[in-house]
Amino acid sequence: MTATARIAFALLVVATFAAFFVAQQLKTSPPDVQDVRATGFFSPNRDGRFDRMRMSFFLKRGDDVTATVLNRAGDEIRVLAERRLPAGERMRLVWDGTDARGRPVPDGIYRVRLNLRRQGRAVLIPRNIEKDTTPPKVIVTAIGPARVPGPELLPRTDGKPARVHFQAPGRRKEVLVLRTDVHPARTVVDKPVQLTDDATSWTWDGRANGRRVAAGTYLVVVRSRDRAGNIGSSTAVPPRLEYGRPLPGRGGITVRYLRAQSPTTPVKARETAAVAVESAGERFTWQLRRVGSAGIRNRGSGTRSRVVRFAAPGGKSGLYLFEVRTRTRQTAAPVVVQARRPRDVLVVLPVTTWQGLNAVDDEGDGRPNTLAAGLPVKLARPYVGDGIPPQIRRHEALLLSQLDRKGRRYDLTTDVALARGEGPQLADHRGVILAGDTRWLDAGAARALRGFVRGGGRLLVDLLQLLDQRGQPPGGRRVEFEGQSGHGQAPEPGMPILRGRRPDHGEVVDPARALGPGGQEQVGQAVGLRRSDPYRPGRTGGEGLDRGMGD
Repeated sequence: MTATARIAFALLVVATFAAFFVAQQLKTSPPDVQDVRATGFFSPNRDGRFDRMRMSFFLKRGDDVTATVLNRAGDEIRVLAERRLPAGERMRLVWDGTDARGRPVPDGIYRVRLNLRRQGRAVLIPRNIEKDTTPPKVIVTAIGPARVPGPELLPRTDGKPARVHFQAPGRRKEVLVLRTDVHPARTVVDKPVQLTDDATSWTWDGRANGRRVAAGTYLVVVRSRDRAGNIGSSTAVPPRLEYGRPLPGRGGITVRYLRAQSPTTPVKARETAAVAVESAGERFTWQLRRVGSAGIRNRGSGTRSRVVRFAAPGGKSGLYLFEVRTRTRQTAAPVVVQARRPRDVLVVLPVTTWQGLNAVDDEGDGRPNTLAAGLPVKLARPYVGDGIPPQIRRHEALLLSQLDRKGRRYDLTTDVALARGEGPQLADHRGVILAGDTRWLDAGAARALRGFVRGGGRLLVDLLQLLDQRGQPPGGRRVEFEGQSGHGQAPEPGMPILRGRRPDHGEVVDPARALGPGGQEQVGQAVGLRRSDPYRPGRTGGEGLDRGMGD
């Protein structure tokens, strides 16, 4: 080895040892940035919890400091502070999650870099700061014990409470119960029910503040928090009700103490009618009377929920009320009876509209299904309230009572029966009355009525009712008519009727448009009425119908 090589080798060894000792000294000496305190996460969502990132530290040696937020890629986001910082004085940084132009930055991991101008160096603080504004995803998956689609009914026949199953990541879980068939929706408990952090279910017996809640539609809402303070909720409170959209999850509970469900098609006089009664285990009595009359045509009793069968009254066609009572409650159901002897005039009752406005939760999401809300509805379901559609009192009962007082005889059916091809048919009549508020009509029934008019038949509708309607959904919602609940057959709870979107079934449409070009004009011309003429027996357009109703 030459002398030059030996000298170079010696210098290399000395340099190596010097670097080693310098490194050891750096490891044992205090860092320039000391006592760093920082929040590991924050959620600038203005809920008052963890809305800002907060960080503080002090320097071992004073310096001119510039504190800058960097994203994960190392890009500068925003300068948080720029000032002289004396040694030992704590600097406090606050960040609201926006960039230099005040725009919110995406959720993610961020770091803070300190530029120490006098030392001519930069220090990256070894703390990750996570911006998280995404709430935990909370969902009510089912209410049971049976986890099947549809609302849970309370009270249960076995007396047990409903069990709510949910997925709620996070902690500080709580439950709210809201009643949703009233406007606005309202809570029924004084304060949220607190659950343990590991809870995945909760039971409810239908009581609030120690008392049974009223019959109606209820929604169970589960909420939880993540570590950043974001609150996840199975449903917004109050619920956001959008046209044609159900609520998320399956948080619906229907409280029903007494119900009666009758057929949607006419029962022939003296044949067996069937009405399903649910009385929550209580004894009940029932009676049958004709609308507009106080006379009792039939009566009976029962000791538990069951299907009540009875002979439909004989004589003329009419609308009857099946009235049920327990010790503390009462309800009713409409029963359509068609006479055995046919008549020239057919009165059509608007069952589709009755059910289209009947606020009952079909899907178990906690939102009542109505056609007015743009949601599909089921036909085989009891009517809310006292069991009688409110429209009957305002329209159909008045019309039928007037016809009865005048001694006019008529056949009676429903628009559902027309769509199914059951009961009295249009071809057997020379006059048809669409009774009451026919707001929605099956497209098949509408086509049949249009053909009836074009073939010379006379059609009478409540023109003022059609002209005064508000908030009709657009035509084109597809419906399907499934199942039977006619003569002598008990209605099946939950049987669908207005649901599905298959093109081989009908549509719920606006009857004023569906009956042909001109809408109400076409209808008016068909019966010889002007727009302003209401129905009065014996007047223009009604005379032919009056003659058809005579004995």
